[in-house]
Amino acid sequence: MRTSSAGKVPSLKTARNSFLINQLATPGLGSLMAGRYLAGASQLALALLGFGLIIAWFISLMTQMYRQFTTDAPTQSVAWLGETGAAIFVLAWIWSLVTSLALLRAARANEPPPLQSYAQKDS
Repeated sequence: MRTSSAGKVPSLKTARNSFLINQLATPGLGSLMAGRYLAGASQLALALLGFGLIIAWFISLMTQMYRQFTTDAPTQSVAWLGETGAAIFVLAWIWSLVTSLALLRAARANEPPPLQSYAQKDS
């Protein structure tokens, strides 16, 4: 039974490419490429949110370090920002892994049987 969010079953080649893009490039892009628009957009949004929080942590940390060097200002920890961003990004990555593995499984199950050669047919 197919749910409404699941598109048509991709070819094995498309499933492999989406797996590689999801795991080695950006979580969600491969899912979008394979036609899983809701899952792919959600994974991409989570990945961008996590990355944005990591960038915000880095900018905050660098700003504090600059202030400490120039004015000897006290620092306060912003580690929670980076940790939260990393956790959200890892969540998007794991979700894209699960989606990629489901795509590969569906593509393998839907693959046509291999053609028999003439030598095998006669035997």
